[in-house]
Amino acid sequence: MRWIFRGIVLLMFLLVSATLHYTLPQRDIVIITGTEIVRQDFSRINRLFFAQADSGTAEAENRDLRLINTINENGRVRVYRNEDTGLGWPFYLKFGSADLQAEAQSLISSQADPNWVVVRHYGWRSTWVSIYPNAVSVHSISGPDVRLIPWFNILVLTALFAVVWGVGVRILRFRHRRIDPLIEAAEDRLEDAADDVRGFWGRLFGRNS
Repeated sequence: MRWIFRGIVLLMFLLVSATLHYTLPQRDIVIITGTEIVRQDFSRINRLFFAQADSGTAEAENRDLRLINTINENGRVRVYRNEDTGLGWPFYLKFGSADLQAEAQSLISSQADPNWVVVRHYGWRSTWVSIYPNAVSVHSISGPDVRLIPWFNILVLTALFAVVWGVGVRILRFRHRRIDPLIEAAEDRLEDAADDVRGFWGRLFGRNS
């Protein structure tokens, strides 16, 4: 029973960690090498990882998808989608994907004459299921050596840890005050019942002998 409980706790921890890793914003320092619009077909596997259609546009089996192509300091290619999140999850309240696409186009440069930018995004990239992180904002910076501190993520994780800690402490206190005495009382009753049974059988066999 203890191993089942530990397995459930571990599974919940992994699910929460994956959700936070997917949802919390991340920032990459890159060069924007181009933008494009592709026709994207959605499957039952990857539809979950795409936002809704742009505000005011009907949802369909496929639609145009804005992409922002970039490359980082190490020469690694990174591709971001550019979709509205609207009022849905995750709650970035992003409505201006067309404006962001125009801004990204104005920042296009090359490795020979780079214009370094920070792309703020959320989500994962997988070539297997054709999913991309969603760019939330872009802005120019002085160079690739700029230090980025994830203050927002630090605050969110600290607040989450505080909530979990507070709930855990209250659960332990409730257990010590209410549940543990009930368990101890039940154990005492079981021990008394076992003593009564042993005494009964002892008296029974004692009489027969």
